[in-house]
Amino acid sequence: MTSPIRLLRAGCMALGLLLLSACAGIDPARYAAEQPALDMRQFFNGTLDGYGMVRNRAGEVTRRFVVVIEATWAGEVLTLDEDFVWSDGETEKRVWTIRQRPDGSWSGKAAGVVGEATGTLSGNTFNFRYTFDLPVGDTRYEVRFDDWLYLIDERHMLNHAQISKFGVQVADLFISFSKRDVR
Repeated sequence: MTSPIRLLRAGCMALGLLLLSACAGIDPARYAAEQPALDMRQFFNGTLDGYGMVRNRAGEVTRRFVVVIEATWAGEVLTLDEDFVWSDGETEKRVWTIRQRPDGSWSGKAAGVVGEATGTLSGNTFNFRYTFDLPVGDTRYEVRFDDWLYLIDERHMLNHAQISKFGVQVADLFISFSKRDVR
């Protein structure tokens, strides 16, 4: 006969493995055959207009924003110069530098990013993951972004980012991007 303590331990281990597997998320390779394929150099080149919102974990929209992005390349380095205007009147600037690594993955840096963002491009999808030092009022929180960008056509992209703390989703962000001119 199995002891109750052994059953409890086995149950805890099974639950722990289940929770860890849930944290793994979707493999970007799942989108490898999706078309049109995202060409980072082609889409992120020129001016992009973005319209977005942030929802809290209860699903309530807490902020809306407009962002204008100037996307330029200098050799192999992509720079995204982002200017945000939030619904409460706050303005924010963020400048990303992103490059492809020799193994095909991507890395990026921006003010507020803790360490380095890592990205995977597959089919029409780009997944960018990073820790961000997020100011909220007078407090700062280190949160994880799991950022998914989906190319719709040569001029449009949708972005959904899940924001989590200690593995628990605390908010999500949605952005619709449009290119001003297609080159």
